[in-house]
Amino acid sequence: MTIDTAALMATLGTLVIFTGFGLLQARHREITLEDYMVSRNRIGTGAALATIVASAMGAWILFSPPEIGATSGLAGIVGYCLGQATPSAMFAVMGPRIRFLMPRGHSLNEYVLHRFGNAMYLLTLGIIVFYMFVYLTAELTAIAKAVELMAGVPLWLTALLVITAVFVYTTVGGLAATIFTDTIQFAVIVPLLLLSFAIAIAALGGWGRAIAPVAEAAPQLLTLANGPGIKFGATLVIAVIAAEMFNQANWQRIYACKNDVVVRRSFLGSFLFILPILFISGLLGILAMHFGFNDDRAFFSLIQALGLPGWLSIAVLVLVLALVMSSLDTLLNGIASVFTTDLLRLFPTMRSSGILRAARGLTIALGIPVVLIAAQGYNVLYLFLLADLVCAGALFPVLFGLYSRRLTGAIAFWSSLMGIGAGALFFPKPDFSPWTGVPFAGDLLVSFAVPIGVSALICGIWIQLKAQQGKTEAFDFQRLDTEIRAYGEAAPMPAAKNTN
Repeated sequence: MTIDTAALMATLGTLVIFTGFGLLQARHREITLEDYMVSRNRIGTGAALATIVASAMGAWILFSPPEIGATSGLAGIVGYCLGQATPSAMFAVMGPRIRFLMPRGHSLNEYVLHRFGNAMYLLTLGIIVFYMFVYLTAELTAIAKAVELMAGVPLWLTALLVITAVFVYTTVGGLAATIFTDTIQFAVIVPLLLLSFAIAIAALGGWGRAIAPVAEAAPQLLTLANGPGIKFGATLVIAVIAAEMFNQANWQRIYACKNDVVVRRSFLGSFLFILPILFISGLLGILAMHFGFNDDRAFFSLIQALGLPGWLSIAVLVLVLALVMSSLDTLLNGIASVFTTDLLRLFPTMRSSGILRAARGLTIALGIPVVLIAAQGYNVLYLFLLADLVCAGALFPVLFGLYSRRLTGAIAFWSSLMGIGAGALFFPKPDFSPWTGVPFAGDLLVSFAVPIGVSALICGIWIQLKAQQGKTEAFDFQRLDTEIRAYGEAAPMPAAKNTN
């Protein structure tokens, strides 16, 4: 059996196994609309930690961090680690807050609708769907590239096979099936990643020999004092934090946790897990520079260049599949949850079972353009950066609204739009060259910092002006409790509130 055939068989086998686990879990009980979307107050710290880490660790960790390690070095890796892990620490604080304010809630866009009104809701809905659509596309692109590189399978075929497998158990079992498979994928991902790193170092003759060519050809990659690396690292901190706040999967898991204590422990624990996992992934990019590889396929090029045994290539392929399935099922279920709020508004008399079928259908329909785009093999990192820009503009108003009673829907909406527009002036083209003639055009750090700064400044000035004019409006947070209800009669009652 050739390595290509073995890789294809491993791909199909892995897809079948994880799909089987998901379907097996879904058989345990009848799935209601409430269970499908949030699985409210059901999981403990261990399962919550596993699903948060697994859903955050998509196949992109074998593409983007190694590319950053190979181009920006240790400083860039540290920035990426902090950017990806910090949202977990923030959710440990904001999770109990939103559970307190909106105990029967389901999604971020649902909160925005009742907190800010229709205009801000539509903007936030567009941002969430756009970000998660890009995330889906990037994940499918990543796995398609990996299987093409390792087994010669066409991009479109891999994308179709993977998303079909994930559709099967996700649309049947909902969030509970996603969380269950995440725990299994977590147990696969961590040891396989560590194994890949250890074997790569051993094959290169130890760490010293592995980085000797890098130290000679690009010594700036091995120091935290690398100016461009520090700048890019700071860029990633801002960009990733902004994007993860609009990842519906995180808000679903806040409600899936049994109580506030589980929310705090699991999200803080995931912060501690994500840091070393991403750091190791980034170091693989530095190791790839031993051979001069510095693009988004640096990790896979390294594995091929080392001429390692075929079984290790298969193990890497299983690792990639576990990573991509752990994030795809999360994203698909998250998108279904986002759609549900609108389906309930558009069809108020439809039964919960009908809403559930419609949400499943819309989710599957979304998969068609995702597969088509993934088949083009676009650069994964740029796709993420484009989505991060849009998220950065609305970040401050959305989060500030959890705490400020004086922030109105009009202020939130216009400050977000102006923030996004301001950042777009500096955002680069796909080749990372500027598309405008303004100073600092094409500078990623500026393009992500400006939207947050502009939106925060407008919010502050506008609130103060209204206060000086005696037109201050105070939002009653109690409305989030009284207006938002669980889906269907079978929904469990919320846990007792904590005083936050």
